[in-house]
Amino acid sequence: MSGLATYTAMQQQQNYDDLVDQHAGLVKRIAYHLMNRLPPNVQADDLIQAGMLGLLEASRNYDPTQGASFETYAGIRIRGAMLDEIRRSDWTPRSVHRKARMVAEAMREIENHEGRDARDVEVADALDMSLEEYHQILRDSTGCRIFSLDELTAVSDGFPVAREGSADTPFDGLQKDAFKKALADAIAGLPDRERLVIAMYYDDEMNLREIGHVLGVSESRVCQIHSQATLRLRSRLTDWLSLVHDEE
Repeated sequence: MSGLATYTAMQQQQNYDDLVDQHAGLVKRIAYHLMNRLPPNVQADDLIQAGMLGLLEASRNYDPTQGASFETYAGIRIRGAMLDEIRRSDWTPRSVHRKARMVAEAMREIENHEGRDARDVEVADALDMSLEEYHQILRDSTGCRIFSLDELTAVSDGFPVAREGSADTPFDGLQKDAFKKALADAIAGLPDRERLVIAMYYDDEMNLREIGHVLGVSESRVCQIHSQATLRLRSRLTDWLSLVHDEE
């Protein structure tokens, strides 16, 4: 390797290292934000380690000509790496996944039939269970990997990176934009309290305790509202989710 090539490689490595050093705090911030709704047996150190690998990958693949800032691009990679780690070590019993899917399907059927938001009591009746049993499913599925807005956002924002090594086509761009619009429309169509919880949690990055203080409800009730919102979104985006999973 020539002296110029060696210098260029060293400079490039220094640029990678600088990006990682400057954004290490972003990894911790995302990790602890995710930890707010994960079971206690999930270790923050495991998420941070996975997130650092995502940050390293982002530093080597970032292309500033694509328009996104490095922090935005890295955030997607970091969240994706953490979600992959969560999926690999899934703690959630199969029964919780099954019941969460049942709730989403019941919501979809009720809302398609009634033309409005499905109510708690209607979903419980459709599943032939008590309201308390229904609320227990919501509590159990709070950290369930079957669906979370973080995971859905990673899918929507990550269409280009999910197929790394292949060039985006005009159809890919249209598909990504259409998905983002469908997600935004679905969030906008949530009941007021569910939409507010989603906004405070994901946009304002408030934790569950802080949201409960604002709403005047317990932290466990915020968990229920969050779970119901994400399951309602899943029910309304079933066709999109099926399309994404078919392509993976």
